[in-house]
Amino acid sequence: MESIRGKVIMVTGASKGIGADIARALALAGGILVINYAHSEAAAEDLVSDIRNNGGNAIAVKADVSKSTEVRLLFDTVIQHFGKVDILINNAGISIYKLIKDTTDDDFEHIFNINVKGTFNTMREAASRLSDSGRIINISSSVTRLMLPTYGTYSATKAAVEQMTKVFAKEMGHRKITVNSISPGPVNTELFTQGKTEETIARLASMSAFNRIGETADIANVISFLVSDAAQWVTAQNIGVNGGFA
Repeated sequence: MESIRGKVIMVTGASKGIGADIARALALAGGILVINYAHSEAAAEDLVSDIRNNGGNAIAVKADVSKSTEVRLLFDTVIQHFGKVDILINNAGISIYKLIKDTTDDDFEHIFNINVKGTFNTMREAASRLSDSGRIINISSSVTRLMLPTYGTYSATKAAVEQMTKVFAKEMGHRKITVNSISPGPVNTELFTQGKTEETIARLASMSAFNRIGETADIANVISFLVSDAAQWVTAQNIGVNGGFA
């Protein structure tokens, strides 16, 4: 994809799962990747090596996106190294599955700090430091379209991300920066499958139109379009990437 060749692309929470496959796909398309991680240094460095071994360009940068000072340093590091940031993909996030009555103050603060404040921190920094005509993609979830017990706080964080996305798109339009979110359904990652029985996974797969759960490539393909020049007229949108799951 020529339109992203040479673009500096920051992917938060990119050491594993969906984030890692997004990074691989964009690197193969010619993007220069910044692999952000908070804890999984070895996985992040393995991904950087994988990208470089396949002819790409990437670095790993540690930062906890829930901390504004670390996000500022993340942007500082990338701009010092590459001179710019063109594309921001907010993938970092956590899940807590509890009934609302069982959700503690610490649970609530932890998930909102990472999923909502983390996205807010990077967008706020991008407001002045992302290149003109840049792209921002925030990862939401299809659970905002459902009413699933134990998903109360998680779905609330993603609903907040969707609304911030729409408002921020209007705020950044004067610089020709597009801001969109995508809402994956169940995706075949360690985060999703961990703790679930085969029966549970099969039941969730049956909710899609194709009787399967998503693969990380399904998500990466849509992001590849949204960051390209072909998507310059798409902004303030939330796109379900879920095979008809919701």
